[in-house]
Amino acid sequence: MVTITDPPAIPAGYAELRVRRVAGESALVSSYGNSPLKILAPQPRGRSVWAYLSSFGGGVVAGDRTSLEVTLEPETRAYIGTQSATKIYRNPGQKPSGHTTRAVVGSGSLLVMAPDPVQAFAGSSYRQDQEFRLAAGASLVLVDGVTAGRSARAERWEFDFFQSRNEVWMADAGAGADGDGHRIFLDAVTLQTSPGGLTLLQRLGRFNCLATVLLLGPSVGDLAEEILGYFQTQPVGCRTSFVASASPVAGGVLLRLAAVEVEVVTGEVRRLLAPLATLLGDNPWARKW
Repeated sequence: MVTITDPPAIPAGYAELRVRRVAGESALVSSYGNSPLKILAPQPRGRSVWAYLSSFGGGVVAGDRTSLEVTLEPETRAYIGTQSATKIYRNPGQKPSGHTTRAVVGSGSLLVMAPDPVQAFAGSSYRQDQEFRLAAGASLVLVDGVTAGRSARAERWEFDFFQSRNEVWMADAGAGADGDGHRIFLDAVTLQTSPGGLTLLQRLGRFNCLATVLLLGPSVGDLAEEILGYFQTQPVGCRTSFVASASPVAGGVLLRLAAVEVEVVTGEVRRLLAPLATLLGDNPWARKW
């Protein structure tokens, strides 16, 4: 007797993509997503793969938990972005909502993870955890940002809770990207009003956007040095509408940016990362508003 069993159920909000080198090009060989998360891939093959994360609901509602698994096999390149800002809708019941990303980047590969900033509405709660495992010789560009909310509606830093945690591991020599290794980067941003303390608006003042940019690995080593040198020569202004700092990290550079206007931060990030067009085959921000 042959017993037919149903395939294992894919959890809600789970998505996965895998990139492999095929005939000398990076090719998307596996991609799927389960509601509310979906993946759009306008460039599934070429010098690099381009993919965009989207949501069937237009954003994250109370209780949404999504996750993304990314695998870049050796000698491949991929750019992953979003169609627009990830909107986090109000969550009066404080139901757990958030997103996790786990990416494995093979030797000689480059992952550019550059979503638009998160836009957290008043009364929302959101946590994001991202883990990147790099093989020896792998490279990573990570952009992670958050805005004050719907500033045009005078809604600034009124969400209940926001946390974004980024962790990068480097594999030991001779091991694969998903093998044992050592942590080379850990960064967490938590924004929450403490009872009896200053509000987020009081603490963040005039700024409406915060962003972190990380460049690691040999593929972006020259660009990292160029960016670090550029910011070392910039004067520090008083009461300026835009502030930025650059710090060297293991094999790369870490940028932190803040501005009164969201467009200033996103514009500066796109300007600094424009040289990646040579590696990606085109500039993914050239036709983005």
